[in-house]
Amino acid sequence: MTMYPEIESYESGMLEVGDGQQLYWETCGNPAGKPALVLHGGPGSGCTPGHRHYFDPAEYRIVLFDQRGAGRSTPRVSATTDLSANTTDHLLADIERLREHLGIARWLVWGNSWGVTLGLAYAQRHPTRVSEMVLAAVTMTGSAEIHWLYHEAGRFFPEEGHRFRAGVPEAERDGDLVAAYYRLLNEQPDVAPREQAARDWCAWEDAVMSLEEGWAPNPRYADPAFRMTFACLVTHYFHHRPWLADGQLLRDAHRLAGIPGVLVDGRLDLGGPPDIAWQLAHAWAGAELPWSERVTPPTRTCSPASWTRPTGPRRGRDELTPAQAA
Repeated sequence: MTMYPEIESYESGMLEVGDGQQLYWETCGNPAGKPALVLHGGPGSGCTPGHRHYFDPAEYRIVLFDQRGAGRSTPRVSATTDLSANTTDHLLADIERLREHLGIARWLVWGNSWGVTLGLAYAQRHPTRVSEMVLAAVTMTGSAEIHWLYHEAGRFFPEEGHRFRAGVPEAERDGDLVAAYYRLLNEQPDVAPREQAARDWCAWEDAVMSLEEGWAPNPRYADPAFRMTFACLVTHYFHHRPWLADGQLLRDAHRLAGIPGVLVDGRLDLGGPPDIAWQLAHAWAGAELPWSERVTPPTRTCSPASWTRPTGPRRGRDELTPAQAA
């Protein structure tokens, strides 16, 4: 896997998207290069400078943004934030606003983990805006996947799984743990129990990743503000099954016809069982699935340079003025 040198953004800003929300965005690499959109995981993780390393800066115009309430977008989600204006439909509309703002007609969509789900939903809704897709740690965030991650995966981490279950009221430990944590983090009024629930949630997220080669505890989970943002958002989305009908993204894979894609998944990835990637690859005629024999794809990310060549139109056809794109 190619890793490129550290680079800085050449442009950044805050985009008003309605509902009192402002999105942080930045562009890096070659201003005349092939546009590529990065969709971060979580929900709630935000983008990091590391996302820039997976693109050849001479070939790509790399677009990063922090999804609603995450990272540098405002208002940042906290223990008391109203999340009614933070749904999958809101995020899909935000992506379109950003595309229009930047004057991009079509772009490569890159995502990992939750970013895969969001990217698939976006491409199925706006297929003419997507030139290619590169997706790692494939998940479609269906009910069975959510249940696996927060119930069944605990069989591989019994001690950590026991602590995760113990973080909710005793009467709810044999029920829906995502729903129980959602209530702790987003409904009950006291801040202290919310903070403890955020610690417990993030400890479990770290445990599931602990078999990855070179794993170390995620340092961002040591930040109370990040923990709260991440845990509130991920439970909000997963409790509501991302406002997607169960199996919707697989059933609608035919809408991706004509969009080439590469799916990268680890055969032993406990965070997202590989049958999900296999099902998607068989439903999407333009998809390739090069398996990683590691526990997970390297750092749960992948490099467009490793799997795809810049294809399709360049500047002049892929990029328009904001007025033309609107």
